[in-house]
Amino acid sequence: MAQQIDVQPVVMAGGSGTRLWPLSRSGFPKQFLVLSGTTSLFQQAVARLRGLAAPGQTLLAPLVVGNEEHRFLVLDQLRDMHSEPAAVVLEPLGRNTAPAMMLAALQATAGGGDPVLVVTAADQTIADEAVFSAALQRAVTQAAAGAIVILGITPDRPETGYGYIRAEGRAPEQRVAQFVEKPNLATAERYLAEGSYYWNASIFVLRASVWIAALERFRPDIAAACRLAWAARSADDKFVRPGKAEFAAVPADSIDYAVMEKCPGVLDIRMQELDAGWNDLGAWEAVWQVAEKDAAGNASVGDAIVSDSRNTLVHATSRLVGVVGLQDVVVVETPDAVLVASREKSQDVKNIVSQLGREQRGEQALHRKVHRPWGWYDSIDNGPRHQVKRILVKPGASLSLQMHHHRAEHWIVVSGTAEVTNGDKVILLTENQSTYIPLGQTHRLANPGKVPLEIIEVQSGSYLGEDDIVRFEDTYGRK
Repeated sequence: MAQQIDVQPVVMAGGSGTRLWPLSRSGFPKQFLVLSGTTSLFQQAVARLRGLAAPGQTLLAPLVVGNEEHRFLVLDQLRDMHSEPAAVVLEPLGRNTAPAMMLAALQATAGGGDPVLVVTAADQTIADEAVFSAALQRAVTQAAAGAIVILGITPDRPETGYGYIRAEGRAPEQRVAQFVEKPNLATAERYLAEGSYYWNASIFVLRASVWIAALERFRPDIAAACRLAWAARSADDKFVRPGKAEFAAVPADSIDYAVMEKCPGVLDIRMQELDAGWNDLGAWEAVWQVAEKDAAGNASVGDAIVSDSRNTLVHATSRLVGVVGLQDVVVVETPDAVLVASREKSQDVKNIVSQLGREQRGEQALHRKVHRPWGWYDSIDNGPRHQVKRILVKPGASLSLQMHHHRAEHWIVVSGTAEVTNGDKVILLTENQSTYIPLGQTHRLANPGKVPLEIIEVQSGSYLGEDDIVRFEDTYGRK
């Protein structure tokens, strides 16, 4: 009787998506955005892996590796799709994909098993999910026998933005002969003509123990440092946190550089060919590639009017955007920033993000509308001594018990029911009712109802920064 194979889906949900600014920000990066279809890229990645179930295999709940800062985005989006994770491993800071995959392998083997890991990034799109699942199922069978398997994308153009794989043999038993860095255009055209080169999708299938052994062989420094961080981990429900100080000492490296590029000729590394409409939404050019277009090649999202233009992408989020006479241009509008870029230069948007970081501007990290575990707030107006916000609190959620040193607040209920703690008093407010929170007063806002609570908050004072907050109690561990 064949041995049952445990299959552990792993979704790598870290990263900040700087090349998709201004829609993607470090506080709400691209993997949690809806850029294709009706669900986020992260949700699409989780949903695709549900199709891996096959006879003789046990498909485990998804394991997510992500950033500590995004932990509630991960849980909220999983809950929206009625998916319960096996665990969410939280990196206190980014160390690239090789350490992240090591954490996933350590978590997957913590109970004594050795499942086959199916590791995918959270920012890709697939047009034909049936073909995708079939390729992964073949890869799982090979990986269960000890091989390292990578998916190679059948190229349809001379792409210079991806790394390549040179494969040998006939499908489905192809072996990886070489990994190749991103080529120039002439080299990419030669790869396309030769037919033995494939795009590297960075989708890996291998047993957890095989990855651990490979990392210990090729990068023992990363493996050892990850083990130290893992030994110092803490757990909180579904959240698993490696030791922060220990993880800070882990060398940063990618899966490809740390291990995969060193495997050909040394370890059993194979490739499954994938021709399923794969796209890595790494830049606005890629978003245009997968978007639905008109006869002139124009794609638009939101309230946009496109006239006398060709091969242009317009993404509007909060107002009407009109463009006339453009060709091969990207226009992206958000409430606090607008990007206009040549499509062929869309990879260089990260340079703007770097400059925003050097200038310590908030547009690098946060949108005007900021998501929190309890809901969101939208800063709709501000001046030297005032700020106005729309605040939404989810049913059953509450903000922390807190106080401010430099500002007072007026709250007006727009819809729903508010439970307000104001000093030693607790009151209920409904639509059109209001209250005043004096400077220095301990207070809390909660939603005891079954529908979202929305209020308008007017702040006034000498300093209105988000860091003027003292938390006394917090449901979300932010004291």
